[in-house]
Amino acid sequence: MSSERESMEFDVLIVGAGPAGLAAAIRLKQQAAAAGREVSVCVIEKGAEVGAHILSGAVMDPRALDELLPDWKALGAPLDTPVREDKVLFLHAGGAHQVPHALLPDCLTNDGNYVVRLGSLVRWLGEQAEALGVEIYPGFAGAEVLHDEAGAVIGVATGDMGLTRNGEPGPAYQRGMALLAAYTLFAEGCRGHLGKQLEARHGLRGNSDPQTYGLGIKELWEVPAGAHQAGLVVHTTGWPLQSDTYGGGFAYHLEGGLVAVGHVVGLDYANPHLSPFEEFQRFKTHPAIRCYLEGGKRLAYGARAIAAGGLQSLPTLVFPGGALIGDDAGFLNAARIKGSHGAIKSGMLAAEAAIEALAQGRRQDLLEAYPAAFRASWLHAELHATRNFKPYMKKGRWLGSLLFGLDQKLLRGKAPWTLRNRADHDTLRPAAECPRLDYPKPDGRLSFDRLSSVFLSNTNHEEEQPCHLRLADPEAPIRINLARFDAPETRYCPAGVYEIVEGGDGEGPRLQINSQNCIHCKTCDIKDPTQNITWVTPQGGEGPIYQGM
Repeated sequence: MSSERESMEFDVLIVGAGPAGLAAAIRLKQQAAAAGREVSVCVIEKGAEVGAHILSGAVMDPRALDELLPDWKALGAPLDTPVREDKVLFLHAGGAHQVPHALLPDCLTNDGNYVVRLGSLVRWLGEQAEALGVEIYPGFAGAEVLHDEAGAVIGVATGDMGLTRNGEPGPAYQRGMALLAAYTLFAEGCRGHLGKQLEARHGLRGNSDPQTYGLGIKELWEVPAGAHQAGLVVHTTGWPLQSDTYGGGFAYHLEGGLVAVGHVVGLDYANPHLSPFEEFQRFKTHPAIRCYLEGGKRLAYGARAIAAGGLQSLPTLVFPGGALIGDDAGFLNAARIKGSHGAIKSGMLAAEAAIEALAQGRRQDLLEAYPAAFRASWLHAELHATRNFKPYMKKGRWLGSLLFGLDQKLLRGKAPWTLRNRADHDTLRPAAECPRLDYPKPDGRLSFDRLSSVFLSNTNHEEEQPCHLRLADPEAPIRINLARFDAPETRYCPAGVYEIVEGGDGEGPRLQINSQNCIHCKTCDIKDPTQNITWVTPQGGEGPIYQGM
């Protein structure tokens, strides 16, 4: 295999065309134009098109968008559904109790926010970026971080195409390209493949807590007119989850008879028998939720891990030659159930630091102005006020909700203490110590199976390529996971990627990886109790193709 790569060079390279990456690209071009300078900006995106891998609830706070593109309404941004009504419900098996608005902390109110399809907004942001001269290349996955001899990041290499299953070049083989830059911004989203490598190589987590995550599973429904209330935002906690398991659901009513319904399970759960996918299917059958969906049609399905650790789980943001932005760092505010505004703001702050460095003739050094600007920003203040949300919720639903409510209503988020986070892969208890959970069969009307759900995600992977789900120890899934935890990967994966099958000729059970089903949620990379599974990028353009999710 030839080691020669073609190369291209830019002033700034951005890995990932999500809200953070595109906001950074737009800000770079805005700042360069204001200074009368030319700055070359390239964005690569592993999805087949901009927005193809974007999945979020989503209710959006427009604050950062107001700063980035103040005339976004005139420019036609797809923020068409202002929030008109908020409901927060505590669910139990037979009913629900609505929390009075007077008792809700400010972080759970949505005045001035919009119900959006984030994939549609990202596509629009891509159009704005291209109009400013940004080069965007979808279908190109950043597969390797490139460093110089001193250890500074000088860019990334895109993945090779046309490899066979054993990693050898096939008939259609194409070597990946080296994309070089003075500064590289990593905006891969939650649990970024390259961001994870950068954290390890540059020691970016030396002064922070482990990140902690949730798994969000979402469907888009078209519902009857009588069940639809454009602008209604419903958040729930409680049933079907046990009180010691963090999570909750949502139903967001968009325009055009559409409802986005979803459920989040904190990946710090302890019972290995729990299945986040099955919990979501149960959630939809609750009377407080099924009333919006009955008689409707399910249009789309997807899942994504969500960074939930907050301020104390943010890594060091910069390293020689680049920075982490958006959820590659973990700027989502779990208490607000929002992240796109934080992603946009972080991208803007990093872009401003990069443009300043370029103006000074610098390259591939530390963008120290970025973390300094973050510490002085409204985003830092917002994350600081809600920093104890996830640690409080580890104390159980009722006590955690009470403590966080007191923290927000009485102390206004200014408690003199900061509670700590723990890594999610450390929390599983042995299967023999935990009750089994029996899930009902899907009814095909409100609840469904995994494979029919994956079909709606438009997921595709070329089968004749190396598996992008790598096992450090091929024996660990049977020797440890099956023996001690009853193979939790067969349940925490929302796409049916992992199966335990009986080997032939009396060889015993083995783990089968159906990598073609993978919807790139990264849950396996996060939750595997031995950290034996590593998600890497498949060929560029593969995976789900979400339509405005």
